[in-house]
Amino acid sequence: MNGNKNDDKSRKKIAVFVDVQNIYYTTRDRYNKPFNYRHLWQRLQAQGDIVIANAYAIHRGDDKQLQFQSALKSIGFTMKLKPYIQRKDGSAKGDWDVGIAIDVMDVAASGTADTIILLSGDGDFDLLLEKVKKDYHMTTEVYGVAELTANSLITSATTFHPITEDMLRR
Repeated sequence: MNGNKNDDKSRKKIAVFVDVQNIYYTTRDRYNKPFNYRHLWQRLQAQGDIVIANAYAIHRGDDKQLQFQSALKSIGFTMKLKPYIQRKDGSAKGDWDVGIAIDVMDVAASGTADTIILLSGDGDFDLLLEKVKKDYHMTTEVYGVAELTANSLITSATTFHPITEDMLRR
């Protein structure tokens, strides 16, 4: 920054929403490596001011998960957690889609940010991105593993950023 106040006003205001489970499983399934959130943070900071950064995860309480959540907090993310629920049939429940949608709509309505960045491959978010683009004139960006991201989500975003190996932890 060169100290010019006009530069500060021209920087985009970014709100980041991470579907942690989706990113974890898609990067694991495609690359067998975890996503590098610190690298993402640095990349986004170079593009603008991160005004909101929420990471949505399921809370199991195991040590490895607690370390991961602590690492995300130290980067700058606010952790939003739901309890892990094991059903009688053995399946698990822990979906954050509605919570993410509510938070994105709150940010859009408040005018806090001009750019929504969503990390997910879940096609359920396509209508959400279309709505914030149309009704709030926001830029929307999606980061996802290309082969495992719904086409409807890719096309609903202003910009799609495929998660590639250079965005993973080494």
